[in-house]
Amino acid sequence: MLRVENLNHYYGGSHTLNDVSFEIAPGSCMALLGRNGVGKSTLLKSLMGVEPVRSGAVVLDGKDITHAKPHARARLGIGYVPQGREIFPRLTVEENLLTGLAGTKSRAIAGEIYEMFPVLKDMRRRRGGDLSGGQQQQLAIGRALTMAPKLLILDEPTEGIQPSIVKDIERVIRALNEAEQIRDAIRAVVQQKRIAILLVEQYYDFARSLASHYLVMERGAVIARGRGEDMDKDGVRDLLSL
Repeated sequence: MLRVENLNHYYGGSHTLNDVSFEIAPGSCMALLGRNGVGKSTLLKSLMGVEPVRSGAVVLDGKDITHAKPHARARLGIGYVPQGREIFPRLTVEENLLTGLAGTKSRAIAGEIYEMFPVLKDMRRRRGGDLSGGQQQQLAIGRALTMAPKLLILDEPTEGIQPSIVKDIERVIRALNEAEQIRDAIRAVVQQKRIAILLVEQYYDFARSLASHYLVMERGAVIARGRGEDMDKDGVRDLLSL
């Protein structure tokens, strides 16, 4: 679904991404881990086209999107939930969700969004700014899903969220990877492959519970990679605490 080849990015003279390469298959969840300031968010912004890269390639579902604009990448199937959620606080929950349909032919929110996040249905007339942090995170994920993405990028979805909401988010991510009927209903398109997920996360146990594969970054480079089930054996927790 996503192939990243030798991606290099600079902020001025600072080499912030150094030959980053990886692949994410349909229906899999790649956990991207690392301490603060190692380049994780820069990588996500580069994948979305918000940050231009110096060299390398980004290929989505066989199409080279290295130089595509952010809106074009969204239309091609990348859903992005940035760190900090970035919902529209003065718009209602329903209006926020509808913004995810911009540029698509659909004008109706899939009922499965409300099934996954019942609180959004209960509060659909409330302004986004009146929701709690956990509810806003659910809204941000729901908004990304309304566009029926092939790839869902999540930048620290559990940051500042109470444990009960973390469990709800974990349940939804797992369902997107595994449940065919939920996948097909949300995406509103016929016979497409399962959603691939790129998850940036500081909460180790949350990432380990969901990851089919993992990457660890340090100083803009990938220093470790492997299967999610091997994270403990590979000493990933120790790499994050060094």
